[in-house]
Amino acid sequence: MRNRSRSGWRRVFNGINLATLLVILFIVIPLYWMIATAFKTPANVQAATPQYFPHPLSVANFTDAFVHYNFGRYIVNSAVVAVVATALVIVLGTLAGYALGRLPMRGRFTILVILLMISVFPEIAVVVPLYALLRDLGWLNSYQALIIPYTAFFLPFAIWILRNYFMAVPKEMEESARIDGANPLRTIWSIVLPQTLPGLFTAGVFTFTACWTEFLMALSFNVSDSYRTIPVGTALFGGQFITSYGDIFAASVVAVVPIAILVFIFRKNVVSGLTAGAVKG
Repeated sequence: MRNRSRSGWRRVFNGINLATLLVILFIVIPLYWMIATAFKTPANVQAATPQYFPHPLSVANFTDAFVHYNFGRYIVNSAVVAVVATALVIVLGTLAGYALGRLPMRGRFTILVILLMISVFPEIAVVVPLYALLRDLGWLNSYQALIIPYTAFFLPFAIWILRNYFMAVPKEMEESARIDGANPLRTIWSIVLPQTLPGLFTAGVFTFTACWTEFLMALSFNVSDSYRTIPVGTALFGGQFITSYGDIFAASVVAVVPIAILVFIFRKNVVSGLTAGAVKG
């Protein structure tokens, strides 16, 4: 009987391993194909027979993306929008998360429910009203046309993450700081924030990634080439009857690099931040 039980658990374990392997392949194969295509020559990209390993290696697609298209400008636009929006989300999310997690207030549950509803609200439902508002303000084709909506959409997630962290900080630490004469902002900066760094990194990385890859609002609000971001600019590579797959994949590889670097540097903080945010509060 015990041998049957062990055999059953072994089959389950092997099945889990097989499923994990399939998921990894499902993720890795498209990434490999993107990178391999980016380093192919233009002729090999358009060849009828697919080339699974790029030979010879070529950077012509990268050169075309930066020379023939305005990809360098798209990188600058995405960086400005993502960095400013992430900074606003972190600052506002810290203050709001601290208030919801530490301070006594009425309607806390209602506020949290509203934030949860906003975080799952589909973008497409508000694109038209936002477009009309931005048009009336004269903000179309500008950085603030994306920074303000991005901040509003991604702030609820940051508040939820940071609130859970603030709730986990021992109150005795704040009480000691107040006894020493520290004001509330000084207490938050010197005592509370160092205890919530994983949450800050988690909110920051996810917000930056979301801003860096957002497409719908960037396509709708900034139609001028001078303010296009990477997703929109890359989607418009090519002409009316030609799709420049090599240039698109080369641009995609460049666009993935900052996200990969962020995740690699802050991987431990992000994992601990997600884990703590799921069980605290």
